[in-house]
Amino acid sequence: MCPEKIRAYDNHRYERHNIMMFRPLMAAAIVAFSATLAMAQNDPVAQRIAVMKRVGEATKPVAEMLKGAEPFDAAKVKAALDTYQTSAKDMPALFPVDSMAGKDSTAAPKIWENKADFDAKFTAFSKASAAAAAKITDEASFKTEMKTVLGSCKGCHDDYRVKK
Repeated sequence: MCPEKIRAYDNHRYERHNIMMFRPLMAAAIVAFSATLAMAQNDPVAQRIAVMKRVGEATKPVAEMLKGAEPFDAAKVKAALDTYQTSAKDMPALFPVDSMAGKDSTAAPKIWENKADFDAKFTAFSKASAAAAAKITDEASFKTEMKTVLGSCKGCHDDYRVKK
């Protein structure tokens, strides 16, 4: 056999060996990810933390626009308001009584003492977000309406969140 063919054969064997080693590692990663995802789906504390992070991420560009650090962008505002509405509808179910304690949770025990008021605050947040989405047409209306929306959000945090 000529040296080029030997080299090509060795490279082929080496690549095949790498692929064969990669498969079990990839399978293990997929199993680990799936297990983590399944646990998070059954963990209301992890779910509500994830939803709150999503709301926080949606709020960042809105806050920058309110400060004047970023130009008004109707699409980003609409995306944030959509996130708020969806999250506000999902959140009440993520506070079952058996989820009072949680390792990264800042949920105050007061939530379960006055669950009806707590749930009503999410309804108000969703309604304020929907109303703002209908009313915001330019930067001036954005600044006016977002104060109401973010005030609704803050009201819940003031009453039902443990300060870190």
